[in-house]
Parts: sequence; structure tokens; C-alpha cells
Amino acid sequence: MGNQPLIVLSDDSQRTTGRDAQSMNITAGKAVAGAVRTTLGPKGMDKMLVDSMGSVVVTNDGVTILKEMDIEHPAANMIVEVAETQENEVGDGTTSAVVVAGELLAKAEDLLEQDIHPTTLAQGYRQAAERAGEVLEDVAIDVDVEDEEYLQQIAATAMTGKGAEGSKDLLAEIVVRAVQSIADEDGINTEYVEVEKSVGGSIENTELIEGVLISKDRVHENMPYFVEDANIALIDTALEVKETEIDAEVNVTDPDQLQEFLDQEEAQLRELVDKLVDVGANVVFCQKGIDDLVQHFLAQEGIMAVRRVKKSQVKQIARATGARAVSNVDDITEDDLGYAGSVAQKDVGGSDHIFVEDVEDAKAVTILLRGGTEHVVDEVERAIEDSLGVVRTTIEDGKVLAGGGAPEVELSLALRDYADSVGGREQLAVEAFADALEVIPRTLAENAGLDPIDSLVELRSQHSAGDAADGLDAYTGDVIDMGEEGVFEPLRVKTQALESATEAAVMILRIDDVIAAGDLAVSSDDGDDDDMDMGGMGGMGGGMGGMGGMGGMGGAM
Repeated sequence: MGNQPLIVLSDDSQRTTGRDAQSMNITAGKAVAGAVRTTLGPKGMDKMLVDSMGSVVVTNDGVTILKEMDIEHPAANMIVEVAETQENEVGDGTTSAVVVAGELLAKAEDLLEQDIHPTTLAQGYRQAAERAGEVLEDVAIDVDVEDEEYLQQIAATAMTGKGAEGSKDLLAEIVVRAVQSIADEDGINTEYVEVEKSVGGSIENTELIEGVLISKDRVHENMPYFVEDANIALIDTALEVKETEIDAEVNVTDPDQLQEFLDQEEAQLRELVDKLVDVGANVVFCQKGIDDLVQHFLAQEGIMAVRRVKKSQVKQIARATGARAVSNVDDITEDDLGYAGSVAQKDVGGSDHIFVEDVEDAKAVTILLRGGTEHVVDEVERAIEDSLGVVRTTIEDGKVLAGGGAPEVELSLALRDYADSVGGREQLAVEAFADALEVIPRTLAENAGLDPIDSLVELRSQHSAGDAADGLDAYTGDVIDMGEEGVFEPLRVKTQALESATEAAVMILRIDDVIAAGDLAVSSDDGDDDDMDMGGMGGMGGGMGGMGGMGGMGGAM
């Protein structure tokens, strides 16, 4: 080749290798963890997120913050995936999972500087995570899933610090009743718990509706507001004259022909209504449109009708009332109808809603969520969704752990003992893993305005004495038995968080070469350098840095 350089990558490509690549990726992961760390625990702070359109979200829910941040850096996105996996699997613990992942990377960075090979670190982390899973199983508490008090304590723990503090007992009771209502032989699908938001009143006005609530109104003024002993028809097609599937023209040469054409169309629409009347339907929910003439005929027959009902709500109504959705009204029978004791249109917060209630053994329910402002209602909705996830998980698994950082301190002590039995340099990785887990109680203390060192020393002392359920009370600063205090979280929340955090950290540590097909740096037009701070994320490693869309976020973090 005559000593000429061989060009493999395009001029626009960037490549970062070796220690530089590892350092860049670790810094990205740590920055993501740092962004949500102050939201952890009952005294965690909120973030205000403003998007490019000016929409505002105020929350301390980890996964919501990370989704709204519009992160571009590929390694940082791996940490975001940890939060999303946690949310999808168990519904809570997203912030903990991200903070642990960030701390694992921070501890690994120290060991990399001591020339510990990334593969050795990865192996040690995996061993530590496996051992941690075994320890958690040993310290887990079996709970009676029929015990509502236990379930309410677990639900309340998931809501703590998420804007619903003053009403968490009421909301926890509602969540538990909702989950118990939808449970069947196939398990628990929380999709059948609809959360309907209405601004106005206070959180205390939130209620559980044993049935379905739809933010719609009846389609015609002459229809009844209230139907008792409702026989419900679900139609997933339009109640209109069917159009021809091919292009066609109708030539009218005589006014009588036009009238005849209109009369025939009217007769077809009348037949649709007559079919519904014949089977005994007195309430109709239609997934698509309803012709004006059909509305008129339905009103004449005293039938309440609602149009353009969402597909998800049609499923809710079907599950709650026993109705079956039909695509062709000609084929509808009495067996396709569902039953509800009452269907009524009521005003909630200044807008009309349709209530489908008094359903025997409702397997679909609705939580009508009230609050003083839209931001409050949105945040409480996120708290309820987390709570639904943990109650479902607890009922499915029947195992919980004490909260307040107790599991992490217990794991840290157990892993330090375990490290002595691990040969080679992996022992250092196991010890680093043990140290990393203490970031949770340390952060709980910091966010509560307590001295993290004093709190951690006392926690270690109590756990060394055999008090595995002792955790940090963020309100008083005391180390207390979290089991007696009623602070619990499902076992699966912790095991999933550890598994996801470990896998993400290991994957990032094993990357020693970053090849980018183009410039991933955020241009100066996207925002001021000060606004892009994010703990050192800006412009790392020759242009690989940047968390896109974060302009104006610096002050919130």
C-alpha cells in the first residue's frame, strides 16, 4: 500500500476507543443517574420539565423524567431503558434502578483506573448480582395476599413522596379494591383499571367506580339522561348507510326518483334501529360515528347512545357488563347484550361523563381522579399507576421486603462477606457492587436533609446485629423496624431493579469502541453551554456528548 493510510470510515464518522470510550460512556450513565437522584424517597424533590412546545410536566417519577428529557447519547439511553424495563415489569422502583446503575458505573470507573480489566469487572458484578438475588429471597417476608391491610401498606409505600402524601391512605384503599375487583383465574391485568382524570375538587374527592366511566355525552338531546336496568349493545362499526366499495354514480332524472332514493336510505337506517329495539337494547355504545337520522330514531325509541367510544373503553365495557362487540347490527342477538344496573350521564368537574355502574362482579373498574390543578392530577395519576403495579406484583408473588433502604444495607453486608470467598480480582468487583448498593440509603438520607454518614453507620450497626428489617425513617431520621412501620415493597421490585441495573452497567463497561456515523454533538444553536451542563455531559469524547432537547433544563436539575 506504499504506507498510505487506509480510510475505512467516512469523513463524517467519529470513533472513540479504549479508555476514552469507557470514560465517556460511564460519564453519560452517571449523568442520567444524577438527574433523577434527588427525586428518590419520601422527601425527594420534583423536576419541572419544559418541552420545545412549552408544555410543562412537574414530577418526581423517574421514568417520566427520563422520557421527557429527550436524551440522545447512546450510552445514556441504555440507562433510560433500565427505567423503562422496570416500569413495564413491576411499575415502581424506576429511580432506584437508575441510581444503582449509575453508582455501579461510578465504582467501576475507580477500578478501571487501577487497571482492573472490564471483563473481570463484568464477571464480578454478575456474581454479586446472582448472590444478591439469593439473599433477597432469604430476607423476603411472606404475606397473606388476602390481607387488605398489608396490601394497603404496600400501595401507600409506592405513593409516598409523589404528590399524594396527604391522601395516600384513601388512594391506597381505592387501589387495593380496584386490583381485587379485576383479579380472575387468568391473573391480574391492570389495563382493566381505567384512570379517568377530572380537574376540580381535591384529591380526597377521588372515588372508585365499580364499572366504567367515559368522558362523553349522549349524542342527542332527546335521549334519556338515565337508563335503569340497562341492556347494552356494543357496536364496533358506524351506524350509517353503508357506502359502496366501488365508485358509482346515481343519475336522477326525476324528483320522484330522488325522493325514492332518500326514502330507501331512511328505511335502511330505520331497520338498524328496529334491530336494536327487537333484541331489547336500551343503551348503545358505538366505536365509530352515528348518522343524524339514526340518532333521531334512537331518541324516539328512548335509547341512550354514545358514539366514538375508544376501543380500549369498548373492551372495558365488554368486560364489566358481559356484552360482546358486534360488527354487523343485522347479526346482533340478545346474547350479545351486556347488563348494568344503571347507565347515566352526569356532570363531573364541569364536563359530561357517562357512568356505567351497578354491575354484578365488575371485572373492569374506573378510578375517577380529582385534584386542584392539571399538574396535581397528572402526578397523582402516576403515583396510582405505580401503586397498581406493586399491588398486582405482591398478589402474584406473595413476597415483600422492608423499605427505607433496609434491603440494600442487608445486601451490602452479605456481599462483603461473600467477597471473601470469591477468588481473583473479581473479589474487588463484588466489594464495589456492595459499596454501590449503599447509594440508596445514602441518597434517602441526603434527600431528607440528614447526615448520610451517620445514618449509614447506624444502619450498618443495626443490620450487623441481625435486624434485617431496619431502615431509615426519612421524617424523623431514626433507624426503625420498617416492618412494624408498615413500609413494604414487593420482592420483585428489588430483584428486577438489581438485574436491570447490573445488565446495563455490564453492557456499558464492555464497550471499548464507539463508532458514530455522523456528528452526535449538540450544536451551539440548541442552547447555551450552561444549559447543557447535566454534570459534565456536554461534548464528551470528541463530540459524542450531549443530551438533546435539554436546553433550559439546567436550573431544574
